[in-house]
Amino acid sequence: MAWRLFLSKSISSKTLASPLLQNPSPDPFFPLFSSHFSTSFLVTKTPKKHKKKREKPESPRTRLVQHLSTRIPQFESLLERDSYFRFLSKSKQFLSQQPERILRLDDAGKLHQELGFPRGRKIHRFLQRHPLIFQTYRHADNKLWVGFTDFMEELLEEEKEIMDSVESDRVNKVRKLLMMSKNKRIPLSKIHHCRLLLGIPDDFRDRVAKYPDYFRIVVESDGKRVLELVNWDPSLAVSQLEKEFMVNEEKAKRVFKFPIKHGKDLDLEVEDTRRLNLLNTLPLVSPYSDGERLELWSLEAEKYRVGILHEFLSLTLEKRASIHHIVEFKEELCLTKHTYDMLKKQPRTFYLAGTEMNWAVFLKDAYDENGSLIDKDSQVVFNEKLYKYAQMKEGELH
Repeated sequence: MAWRLFLSKSISSKTLASPLLQNPSPDPFFPLFSSHFSTSFLVTKTPKKHKKKREKPESPRTRLVQHLSTRIPQFESLLERDSYFRFLSKSKQFLSQQPERILRLDDAGKLHQELGFPRGRKIHRFLQRHPLIFQTYRHADNKLWVGFTDFMEELLEEEKEIMDSVESDRVNKVRKLLMMSKNKRIPLSKIHHCRLLLGIPDDFRDRVAKYPDYFRIVVESDGKRVLELVNWDPSLAVSQLEKEFMVNEEKAKRVFKFPIKHGKDLDLEVEDTRRLNLLNTLPLVSPYSDGERLELWSLEAEKYRVGILHEFLSLTLEKRASIHHIVEFKEELCLTKHTYDMLKKQPRTFYLAGTEMNWAVFLKDAYDENGSLIDKDSQVVFNEKLYKYAQMKEGELH
C-alpha cells in the first residue's frame, strides 16, 4: 500500500513540473492548456484584395459640370467622340504638314503630344484602329514609316477643294472676329491654334496676303506676327442674336435672363416676373461695340460678355468651343476669370458639358433634340464622313 502512495505522489509531482501544463503567465485568466507552438504563419491582417477601396474625393478634374437631372446625353457623347478621335484628328494635322506626308515610326512613337496618344503607349495600337486612314511600310533604309493610305490621300484632296470653295466665308469669319476683338487685332498664332474650331485652312497665314483691303500683318518687336483689321464693315457688324431678333422677337427675348431681385412680399405671377426681368435683360449689348469702356462688373458689361461669347460660338463650325479655345481669346474678347460661372447662369442658351476643369460650351439652339447640328457646314459633313471611315476595317469599304 505504501508503494502505491509513493508512486502516485511521484507521478503528480512530474506532471505538475511539465512545461506543457504549467501556466507561464501570472495572469489567472491565462488558459492552463495553451499551445507552445508559433502562430506566425496565421493571417492576422485583411489581404489587400479584400479591403474596401477608399473612394477618392471629387475634384474639379473629375467632378461633372451637370447634375444627373440636368445632363443632356447627346452633348456629353460629342465630347466622348472627340476624345476617341483625338489621335485621328491630331495625327492627320501633323502628318499633313510633314514632307511627303510621312514620318518614321520610331520618331512618331516619341511625339505623343503632337499625335494625340497617351504617353508611354505604343503608337502602333492606335494606328491599327484606323486601317483605312493610316498605313506603315518599310522603306529602302529598312526602317518602318507611317503615312496615309491612298484612300486617305483622296479624302485630303477632297477636303482641300472644300477649303477653297468656302474661303470667302472663312475670311468673313476672321474679319468678324477681329471686329469683336480689343484694338481690332489678334496674334496670328492664336488664330492658327484655333483653326479647326473655325474651319480655317492650315495655310491661312499665307492666304492673308490675298486680302490687303481686309487684313494687315504687323511684326512686333518680339517677332510676334499680329493680324490687324484694315477696314470696318458695318454690314458684318450684325450679330446672330440681332438677326434672330428681327425674325422672331419673342424667341430672342428669351435667350438670356438677367433677373431682378425682389422680395416674396410682392407675390408676383410668373408673367409679371418675366416682364420685370425683361427690364434688366433688354436692351442687349452688341458684341461689336467697345466693351472696354464699360465698367467691369456692371450689368451692361456682363451683357456684353455673354453676347460676345454667343457671337463667338456662332462663328465656330460646330457652334461649340472648349475652355482652351475661350481662354485663348480671353484678352482679345475682354473676358474675365468668372466666365464659367457667367455661362452657368444662362442655361437657356448655353449648355456646359464635361468636367469643371475641362468643360465645353454648346449653343443649344444650334442643335436639334437628337444632338445634331441643324445647319451643317460642308467641313462638318466631311469630318463626319471621315469619322465613319475611320471606324471601318479593311474590306468593309466596298
